[in-house]
Amino acid sequence: MKNKSYIGTAFIILVFGIYFVPKIIDKIKNEDIVKGDRLNIEGTTTSNKSDLITIGKAPKFSLTNQEEVTISDESYKGKVYVVEFFFSTCPSICPIMNRNMKLVQEAFASNTNFGIASITINPFNDTPAVLKKHAEMINAKGVNWHFLTGDKAKIFEIANKGFNLFAGENKKVNGGFEHSGFFALIDKNGDIRCRKDEFGNPIIYYDGLEEKGVKAIKQDITKLLAE
Repeated sequence: MKNKSYIGTAFIILVFGIYFVPKIIDKIKNEDIVKGDRLNIEGTTTSNKSDLITIGKAPKFSLTNQEEVTISDESYKGKVYVVEFFFSTCPSICPIMNRNMKLVQEAFASNTNFGIASITINPFNDTPAVLKKHAEMINAKGVNWHFLTGDKAKIFEIANKGFNLFAGENKKVNGGFEHSGFFALIDKNGDIRCRKDEFGNPIIYYDGLEEKGVKAIKQDITKLLAE
């Protein structure tokens, strides 16, 4: 009697295994697939953020361009732009900076989301009319390339405290002024951005006197325009 009971129980278990186990396996597989798909959807994020480092906010400014139009940091809102400090009668590094800035401008001439702010540190001489002649002389083009002048004390504050790019008056040097040869790169949100050097440290600013620096800033402008 017991043997028949065992046989009957074994038969029921066998039928259960044949009929139900494949269904359970299928269900588990389907749930895993659904779960996997759900994770893929939830875990997928689209971001155009580049690998460039954020240094901090660019300083606010309000100056006058070569067309006697007031240009401020808000004028560049939503644009990627480059800032340099120079003066039109500079006998040393400014011509090199001007030439290299032209290369940068030419690379993005058709992009209205790119701009340049060339700020004079000798506003007494560099009036809007003088800056307009200077822009024409170096053949600087682009609706968003502004040569800016204004109050000297405010300009020095923008350079030295705002960007931490040296600018100063020195009667002992040829031209009477000294300034940095670096370019500052600002993104669409008004943040100063830069790449890392070969040691993983932020370069902060780009060398406006060397081909290597010009090449680097052009590459990084492209990245910021894509963000």
